[in-house]
Amino acid sequence: MIRFCSLGSGSAGNATVVEARSGTTTSRVLVDCGFSLRELETRLARAGLSPDDLDAVFVTHEHGDHVGCAVTLARRHALPLWLSRGTWRAIGEPEFDAATRIGFARDGQAIMVGDLSLMPFTVAHDAHEPLQLRLSDGASDIALLTDAGSITLHLLAHLRGLRALLLECNHDRALLEASRYPASLKARIGGPWGHLANDTSAEILAACMHGGLVHLVAAHLSEQNNRPELVRAALAASVDDVVIADPLLGFDWLGGV
Repeated sequence: MIRFCSLGSGSAGNATVVEARSGTTTSRVLVDCGFSLRELETRLARAGLSPDDLDAVFVTHEHGDHVGCAVTLARRHALPLWLSRGTWRAIGEPEFDAATRIGFARDGQAIMVGDLSLMPFTVAHDAHEPLQLRLSDGASDIALLTDAGSITLHLLAHLRGLRALLLECNHDRALLEASRYPASLKARIGGPWGHLANDTSAEILAACMHGGLVHLVAAHLSEQNNRPELVRAALAASVDDVVIADPLLGFDWLGGV
C-alpha cells in the first residue's frame, strides 16, 4: 500500500512524504524539505513522524522553498540525499561524510528506497537540472508535479496510468496579470520555464485522466494569484473531487491506493 501527505505546499515551503508498506516493512521518502529543520520536525510530528522515520530525502531542485534544510537534515540523521548533479552544483556542491550517502538522480533512471521505486523525470523550469518524480510500490503509482512552466510529451509520458497525482496549480492568468508583481516576475512565473497556470494544469490532467486515478491534489497555489474555487472550476471538466493543498498545512494522509 502506498500513501502520501504534504507538510506544506506553496511559495513559503514544500515537503511531501511518500510511504509504502509491504508486510512488516515500511519505506518512507521525503520529497523536498523547504523549511528550517525545526519547522520541518514540527510538521513531521503533525503527520505522526520524526526524521528517524525517514529512509531518504529527494530534492527536486535548488530553489529555497524546495531544498530548505535538506543538507542539514541528511547530515544530522544520516539519511541518503538524492538530487540531480545540477541541483548539487547549484547549492554549492556540499560534501558529506561516510555516514551520509549522496546520490545523483537522473532523468529516467530508477532509484530504489526499500519498497519504493522512484522514477525522476525532467521538467521545464528555471533551475539547474530540475527533476520531478513518479513513485511506485509495484502495485500503485503516484506522481508529484510542481514547478514546471509548460507541457512536454516527456512530462505527459510519466503521468500515464497513475492512481494518485499531486499537480501544481500555481496561478490564475488574470490574477497574475492584475497583480502588483513587477513585469519581470510576471513574465518569469507565467513563462514556459516558470509555473503552471490553472488552464495548463487542466490540460495536463485531461491528457492523463483515466478511470483508475483515485486521488487528485492541486498543489503549490499562489496565495496572491490563485483561489481554490478557480482551481476547482479549471479542473471540473475532468474531475468532480479535488483536494486543495493548504500552503501552510499541506494535506493529511491520502492512502489505500
